[in-house]
Amino acid sequence: MSDHANRTEGSAEREAGAVRLDLETGYRFRVDLGPEFPPLMMDEPQPLGAGSGPNASRVLGAAVGNCLSASLLYCLRRARIEVDGLHSEVQVVPERNSEGRLRIGSIRVQLHPTLQPGNEGRFARCLDLFENFCVVTESVRSGITVEVSVEPIGADADPSNLEEPHEPTGQEEG
Repeated sequence: MSDHANRTEGSAEREAGAVRLDLETGYRFRVDLGPEFPPLMMDEPQPLGAGSGPNASRVLGAAVGNCLSASLLYCLRRARIEVDGLHSEVQVVPERNSEGRLRIGSIRVQLHPTLQPGNEGRFARCLDLFENFCVVTESVRSGITVEVSVEPIGADADPSNLEEPHEPTGQEEG
């Protein structure tokens, strides 16, 4: 691996970090991305939430779109191609799995760079390279290991005292 690639990947590794989420109300969460960033508010769309912020699917789409946009821009600039602008559109496509649960079936990204003419050869080279350097997109494509633990807080938080979740029967008292 080249020295440049080591520096680039090293900077991405340094930027990755912890994110904290705190429930505000309903399904609205305040997301703390670190002291250098303002908080992000996330919420589920109606009728589950109030729709007061993007949901996780949209944020994932934004992360993939941003990573691909930045990777393409980096490659174009390294190739000394003057970029006058870059517009990107991301569509997160939901689908149901075999159990009927909603999942992200695909993410479609369209990148629209505005370039000066006369750079076709260098542009074609960037098209061959840039996706491989997008940390988020390549991680999503290959599948990310997600480790989950649930550690209740409170007096009755002993996990052995918790009931198994059940489907509502419509006969619960409300």
